[in-house]
Amino acid sequence: MRIRVVDAFAERAFTGNPAGVCVLEAGDWPDEAWMQSVAAELNHAETAFVRPSERADADWDLRWFTPTLEERLCGHATLATTHALAADGKVSGKVSFATLSGILTATVAEDGITLDFPVNLPVATPVPDGLAAAIQTEPLETYVTGELRDLLVVVRDEATVRAVVPDYDVLADIIERGRLRGVIVTAAGSEYDFVSRFFAPGSGIPEDPVTGSAHTSLAPYWSTRLGRPHLTGYQASPRGGVVHVVPSGDRVHLKGQAITVLDGELYV
Repeated sequence: MRIRVVDAFAERAFTGNPAGVCVLEAGDWPDEAWMQSVAAELNHAETAFVRPSERADADWDLRWFTPTLEERLCGHATLATTHALAADGKVSGKVSFATLSGILTATVAEDGITLDFPVNLPVATPVPDGLAAAIQTEPLETYVTGELRDLLVVVRDEATVRAVVPDYDVLADIIERGRLRGVIVTAAGSEYDFVSRFFAPGSGIPEDPVTGSAHTSLAPYWSTRLGRPHLTGYQASPRGGVVHVVPSGDRVHLKGQAITVLDGELYV
């Protein structure tokens, strides 16, 4: 079986967020335990499995796995999958995916791939006990984000975001207590409209390099704060990556580039 590693939200190799991509033949899904084992073996934040869909409303069926569990929504692995399918000549223009988060679409163009995802609006919430110590700074505002249930944490400035060295044990406890997916730390940017980082130790992802799905809440938050719809975010992980965002009602458009860095064969 062919398997690829694609750097998503990346303008050059070894940046952005690497995702595994397995393009399957039509038919039944492989055994779920096997897909989880492949994702654990690759040990990237997400590995995507995609097959031709038999549904009338979708072109492909798409699933995502972290090293430890199946995820409900993943932006960078969707972008990586679209890139791989386009490279094979299997898709062009607009393509639709049936997923655990409903029908998602992606549009392939020369200057990048645009994802159409459901919005996850931030709702204000009290600062959880222990959060300030866990991220080594006092939050200005905290929110829970829609169905994804990330904790969106606004801090003073970009330098504060970049300087965070989290206590992962405390973060994992906060995530478990709050029944959250992960923690987003964000602030207004200098070169970019906003910067962020994303931590999800409970999902086997201590720090995610670039999190497309987190931008489904970052986009509406910063669009409201900055008073304009078209924004550029930078996820300030060690690898780093750029996400162009446009909130649109109950949807968010996320645009980025991708690069295949590994193309091989899976023998088991």
